[in-house]
Amino acid sequence: MTGRLNSAQPYALGLFRIVIGLLFACHGAASLFGVLGGAAGGGTIDAGTWPGWYAAVIQLVGGILVLLGLGTRAAAFISSGSMAYAYFKVHQPEALWPMENGGEAAAIFCWAMLLFVFTGSGALGLDRLFAARGESRDKEDADAKRTPVAA
Repeated sequence: MTGRLNSAQPYALGLFRIVIGLLFACHGAASLFGVLGGAAGGGTIDAGTWPGWYAAVIQLVGGILVLLGLGTRAAAFISSGSMAYAYFKVHQPEALWPMENGGEAAAIFCWAMLLFVFTGSGALGLDRLFAARGESRDKEDADAKRTPVAA
């Protein structure tokens, strides 16, 4: 049983990455474009306002990159940091616990994105597709260098 679960781990991680990336991108799209219920209280965040608008851009772009598995570690690192900032600057001064200060989403997104920094994209990500293509090209180049050319 453990062996079967271990073999499915990259796919479970990939599926988790897709779901978290989609939810994170939706959060940013709601704040920027007013879709899916909009920002808190409905509507959008005014362009250029600190820190809300910048956080929404990070959420949208970072969420899409994580969803696709493209530059996952870097996108997740920046996204995790923005959620840590959101939690400690916006939510934590209100109360100690996330349940009391409304910071559950920020805390969960922060830790989920931090997980991707260490695990990478898992299966089903564009990172792996490009890495596999790069490895096959490197192997072809190495084979070509070793193969003597007859005149």
